[in-house]
Amino acid sequence: MWWERVGAATGTTLLPVVEALGGGSDERLRRIEALTDTSLSQLDPDDMINELLDRVRGVLGTDTAVLLLLDTHAQQLVATASKGLEQRLWEGVRVSVGRGFAGRIAVEKRALALDDVGPGDLASPLLLEAGIRALLGVPMFAAGELIGVLHVGSRTPRRFTDDDMRLLKLAADRASAAAQAQARGIDRTAALALQRSLLPTRLPEVPGVEIAARYVPGHDAGVGGDWYDVFTLPSGWLGVVIGDVSGHGLRSAVVMGRLRSALRAYSLVCDDPADALTLLDRKVYHFEAGNLATVMYAMVSPDATTVQVSLAGHFHPVLAVPGRPAVFAEARVDLPLGLGGRHGKRHRTELPLPPGSVLVCYTDGLIERRDEVIDVGLERLRASVTPGPAEQVCAAVMAAVAEERPGDDIAMLAIRRT
Repeated sequence: MWWERVGAATGTTLLPVVEALGGGSDERLRRIEALTDTSLSQLDPDDMINELLDRVRGVLGTDTAVLLLLDTHAQQLVATASKGLEQRLWEGVRVSVGRGFAGRIAVEKRALALDDVGPGDLASPLLLEAGIRALLGVPMFAAGELIGVLHVGSRTPRRFTDDDMRLLKLAADRASAAAQAQARGIDRTAALALQRSLLPTRLPEVPGVEIAARYVPGHDAGVGGDWYDVFTLPSGWLGVVIGDVSGHGLRSAVVMGRLRSALRAYSLVCDDPADALTLLDRKVYHFEAGNLATVMYAMVSPDATTVQVSLAGHFHPVLAVPGRPAVFAEARVDLPLGLGGRHGKRHRTELPLPPGSVLVCYTDGLIERRDEVIDVGLERLRASVTPGPAEQVCAAVMAAVAEERPGDDIAMLAIRRT
């Protein structure tokens, strides 16, 4: 049946709704079809919500339709979209959970109908000004959690039926999916903006050293917590960092920003990269509980002849020396950050950096593929690194190793002794 096809396409189980509304009624089926039309899924979330509210008004014969989303930090419902009301009447309106009609639905988490609206039934006098006389509202859920309220209103007295309530619940399910997609889009945009704002706008110019970098946001998994950093220290040493916070989205990007700032501070008081990562580990364990991060912190000597490296669960950098095949630098790998230093002292490895050699540091998005073991990606990377100008090395590695549509973030640094 058509509702089975639509249900499969929209992720909604429609048979109980069809049966409850009386599957034999052409008019009732038309009303359901208007709210479950698969073409709605082709619209972007903003357009889908606006179109859905228009259809809700038409199907239920109401004058207004309003969608309010929950601000969990403020414990308020925020009017996000509306039809049938002047923009000034709803834009930015906030309703405290438990207060008024929408607030009562949110706190009780059940549908509510009012046939005769009075002043005590509305949190906002603006709706009274609009002449609303009857209201029907339902809660919106995602993964079992309340995310908002959808309600419709009529300027003439009327009694909403059980059929009306079921249809509005069906619309709320679709609105919830669109609101979640909208939130994910906002989250990704914010995370990408934050991440890019924290990457160095210009790499430092250091005598005897060339530096080049790449950052590519992931497509499938969403923006994550990958970052790189390069900075000069008062001692004349050059600090080089590349890291990856577990997870994706705005939360991981925020944690990444905190780690980046903290490591910069610790680098000013620690002459040993292992000591700086020890302090950062304690910081993650205490203030970012539940998060893990892999980090490589390296310090290039003022004369660029040596590099001191400490690895916190991170991949070995690739070292390419003129006249030799590139190799993975031999350095001890300690546990990732976030375990609170409960597993022993962190280690530092000193590597020689001969003239013309290049050190390539990277995150897992560069080498991981879903359909192959990671060793294949590592070998592909090693074979692509040859001594040369840092910018050319980055370009060659990206061309040879990186996917055109990476599933995960890619961060990479090339450090060359000239």
